[in-house]
Amino acid sequence: MIRTIIWFAFFWIYLLFTLPALMKVKKLDKQNRIKERDDLVFKTARNWARALVNLTGTKINIIGAENIPKNEAVVFVSNHQGNFDIPILLGFLNKPKAFIAKKELIKFPIISTWMKYMNCVFMDRKDIRQSLQSINQGIEYIKEGYSMVIFPEGTRSIDGQLKDFKPGSLRLALKSGAPIVPVTIKGSINIMGKNSYIIKPANVTVIVSSPIDPITIKDTNKLTEMIRDIIKGNLE
Repeated sequence: MIRTIIWFAFFWIYLLFTLPALMKVKKLDKQNRIKERDDLVFKTARNWARALVNLTGTKINIIGAENIPKNEAVVFVSNHQGNFDIPILLGFLNKPKAFIAKKELIKFPIISTWMKYMNCVFMDRKDIRQSLQSINQGIEYIKEGYSMVIFPEGTRSIDGQLKDFKPGSLRLALKSGAPIVPVTIKGSINIMGKNSYIIKPANVTVIVSSPIDPITIKDTNKLTEMIRDIIKGNLE
């Protein structure tokens, strides 16, 4: 319990210490110095995410990092085991990336501003029209060179088992035309499971599989099945 209290205190204190960097990001954005802005956003977000994971006492093992294309935007498609999946992917996969996030996160101060500069897309799952607009916005970001992470299960797994992918969850990946990189997270549920607020050390393995060219597979159902089989096979 003490570890959990320390972690939550550190979460907000570290976030406050990012404010000078955030001010610089805003200045660079106004000056249209986009490359410098993006580099600072990535560095700040990565360091914060790594610190959050390391404070839990968790050990992260990355397998297949060489499969991540270096000079082009990609769509990471990952399973979703726990609350720490986002900081794990943000901090330990060495490529700038944004996320499809639920709209409620817009209410969080500082965090939401950083997410906007990361080019995260906020989605209201209950509003079909807004969801489609968010998907189209994500596609535009990818075409502009920004990588994106999607969790096609739609929410965190209760028991760590891979759930069915939501219908149409890979529409963004398919329409963007960017390489699709399947990612398998094993063990993050042991840090903090769904509906739990107790943080514990764990051993987590992240497996990055070979990228898939969506142009070669234009059938959404076939693509969904293929990626799910890859992730399921890695989990087993």
